[in-house]
Parts: sequence; C-alpha cells; structure tokens
Amino acid sequence: MSLKIFLSAAMWVICGTLSAQTLDTRIACTQTLQEDADGERLIYSDQARMQLNGSQIKEFQWESSVFRSNRGHECSIDTEDGLEAELTEKGWRIRLKNAQSARQKRGYDVERGSQCSIRLEREGDALHIKPTCPALCGSRRNFSELTVNTKTGLCTYE
Repeated sequence: MSLKIFLSAAMWVICGTLSAQTLDTRIACTQTLQEDADGERLIYSDQARMQLNGSQIKEFQWESSVFRSNRGHECSIDTEDGLEAELTEKGWRIRLKNAQSARQKRGYDVERGSQCSIRLEREGDALHIKPTCPALCGSRRNFSELTVNTKTGLCTYE
C-alpha cells in the first residue's frame, strides 16, 4: 500500500469517527451553597437542551443563573445567537459567529468583550461543560462550569 493511499484511508477513518459524534441531552441542575464567612446563600441553577450531530447544531439552548439573597444574575445562549460547532478530540467547542452582535441584540450596554466559547467534553457518561462566555452575560461574569452525568442527570458545579 502506498503512503498516499494509507494517509487517505487514515484521514477517512479519523473524519468518519469525528463526524459520528452526537449529543442529545437535557440538563436541569440546581445547587445551594454558602459563599463566604458572612454565610450568604447562593443558588446555582442551569437548564439546557443540547442536540449536536457532528459539527451541526440541531438545537442549543442554555440558561445559567446564580441567585443571591437580594438579586439574581443570568447568562443565556441559544441557536438564534449565531452559533457554530467545532469537533474536538474530547467533544465540541461551541462559539458565537459574532459575539458583539448577539450581545447588542440582547440590549446589553456594558462592554464584556466578544469572547464566547463553550467546551463540551465527554468522559464516559460525564459531560463536562466548560464555558468562557462573558459576552452573553448581563451583570454576571460567566456561565457556570459544571459536570453532568448524562445517564443519571446528577450535576456537580465546579
């Protein structure tokens, strides 16, 4: 077998494996924590629907909130924000095509930058959700980082 044929076959196998990655999950997580020495109670709450087939986003919606005794903060992202998915070795990286436009569409007036990337990494039944997306948060700095067991629905906040 020539090197050219071998490399072509290897690339076909790799690309076929990556494009076969799918995710179809719903997430509903809530956790109450004590924040500091003052004992202020924080309630983290995340609801999401993620449906991906390779690099195609069929549905993506995530609301991530943190509530304090006297106020709440929320971040949200959905398919209509202009998302694109990239396959990675461990799962996907979701990002905004135009973060500034998505932010303006929401009416946010405070500059938070144009960074928005959400890594979805699988490890067995665990789905690690690692956001770096201040662009779609109002007064909150970022979405919650969490791990969800896709079989049981149990959540762990990082």
